[in-house]
Amino acid sequence: MEYDIKDKGLSDRGTQRIEWAASFMPVLYSLRELFKKEKPLKGTSIAACLHVTTETANLMIALKEAGANVALSASNPLSTQDDVAAALVLKFDIPVFAVRGADKDRYYSHIRNALESGHDITMDDGADLVSTLHKEYPSLLDKVMGGTEETTTGVIRLRAMAKEGVLGYPVIAVNDSMTKYLFDNRYGTGQSTIDGILRATNCLIAGSYFVVIGYGWCGKGVAKRASGMGAKVIVAEVNPVKALEAAMDGFQVMPLREAAPIGDIFVTVTGDKWVITKEEISKMKDNAIIGNAGHFNVEIKLEDLEDLSIDQKEIRDNLTQFRLRDGRRINLLGKGRLLNLSCAEGHPAMVMDMSFSDQFYSAIYIRENAGKLEKKVYILPEEIDQKVARIKLETMNIGIDELTEEQKKYLSSWDKGT
Repeated sequence: MEYDIKDKGLSDRGTQRIEWAASFMPVLYSLRELFKKEKPLKGTSIAACLHVTTETANLMIALKEAGANVALSASNPLSTQDDVAAALVLKFDIPVFAVRGADKDRYYSHIRNALESGHDITMDDGADLVSTLHKEYPSLLDKVMGGTEETTTGVIRLRAMAKEGVLGYPVIAVNDSMTKYLFDNRYGTGQSTIDGILRATNCLIAGSYFVVIGYGWCGKGVAKRASGMGAKVIVAEVNPVKALEAAMDGFQVMPLREAAPIGDIFVTVTGDKWVITKEEISKMKDNAIIGNAGHFNVEIKLEDLEDLSIDQKEIRDNLTQFRLRDGRRINLLGKGRLLNLSCAEGHPAMVMDMSFSDQFYSAIYIRENAGKLEKKVYILPEEIDQKVARIKLETMNIGIDELTEEQKKYLSSWDKGT
């Protein structure tokens, strides 16, 4: 079995952490137990490009037990947990191509390794694997049954490909499932972003001016968690509806250029490039902290930060301090990469339980519908979304009401009015 990991000696620690995460992923575990006998993915090869974390490990194990041949590469150079990678290789015989801190060349060579291990189904987080497959292996596209996409940024890229008519196979936007973006993006990103900031800085959130740039589901989660810890939250937005929502949620809303001299902590959550640039950095107060919670490291224009600085140093783990010409200090989290994974461990297992159960069901759905789907981006069928939510409620010992037959009939009728 081919693989590329940092240190095989880390496998025991990785195994323990994988088992710990599994204890908080009851939905995925129940699916793993249900389908390991039926093996609905028997003989199916899956090339996955996901954050190599304990939660992802449990998804890979579940897919393998359902009969799939899986290969895993990292979807971000700083998101790999090296002990998890080692455990997957040594304890679970799953090929992994991922090393924390890999440079760009090694990162993409890992994606190629995963693709060359098999590609009946692709499982992506950010669409780097899908774009590599389209650019470098076009002759293989007709052999792909379909793919899944985990995050907003990747869905945006895939929809752009579909719009241009270049998407070579159907892809399910798992990110757009209700059980994903309502919970993973809001509660997962909200908590893990704050976790990353605290681990890297040990700063006090209470009383600080906390600027959230972007008020999508992820931004809402970050703003709410920061507010809950006592921060004075300012939201910067370009979308008038989202800006209005932020204002009605009780947050200050203003252009980023106005927030720049006020903020103590800045977090970008937009999915777009060059959100924090020289204009904003030049106005920030001494010792301001800036970080990115979006998928790619383009939201903070790092070239501008470097141009304005005369010196930089790693002052803490995952925290680089830039000294500007006028003496001010700007602190960059996680090299501008996805800070909840570059500075912490990513989302809690309890929320990834739903996201990865969606991924698991999506793989089965693609296998069952191979050759029947168009080359476009799909949303996971609502009945699967509902099923995952129902199982999650059961694991939490929460019951809900059910519609009566009369109520169902009323909701499907048109002739009953006032």
